[in-house]
Amino acid sequence: MPDAVAHGDQQQFVTIAKVVRPQGRRGEVAAALFTDFPERFEQRRTLYAWFGAGERRELQLEEFWAHKGDMILKFAGVDSIDDAEQLSGAEIQIPRNERAELEEGAVYVSDLVGCAAFVVSDDGLREIGTVADVDFGAGAAPLLVVRDGDPKRGGKEYLIPFVEAFTSRLALQEKRIELKLPDGMLELDAPLSAEEKQAQQRGDKGE
Repeated sequence: MPDAVAHGDQQQFVTIAKVVRPQGRRGEVAAALFTDFPERFEQRRTLYAWFGAGERRELQLEEFWAHKGDMILKFAGVDSIDDAEQLSGAEIQIPRNERAELEEGAVYVSDLVGCAAFVVSDDGLREIGTVADVDFGAGAAPLLVVRDGDPKRGGKEYLIPFVEAFTSRLALQEKRIELKLPDGMLELDAPLSAEEKQAQQRGDKGE
């Protein structure tokens, strides 16, 4: 799973880790890795903390080491538990042009954002929406956040594990991904649309 995508208008940056908690008394933080190249922290000394809502902070990495599946990061000027708490939840990013070169056949998850998503079935292909984001916090595999319109206006949102077993065809140049999913998976993963919620409420009231 190479470097991941940031959000919204952050097309010039990619996320390589996410701070999950303070670690230690000198301002260290524990971060979940979203990159297959942790050794590159040795060269990546200037990093950026993304807090959302347009807020990004430049950081200078002083030390790093692996610990129980996480990466421990120590930044200059972050010298206490209180300082470290301010970084909790922040995405640690690098400029997009600093991504590592990939082996043939590998793919950056960030390149999936914006792809049209199709489901392969016996009846052919059915477009279900566009990959709007990639979620790394829900399990072992990242989740493709596929949206069919705006969920707030009644559109669907699907969370689909990005694993080889579900990927039938990946055509990044065409901004297209074709998925072969287990029967019923979309119905289980999709939250109710606004119309469905209203219908459910009417049903609860006996209307």
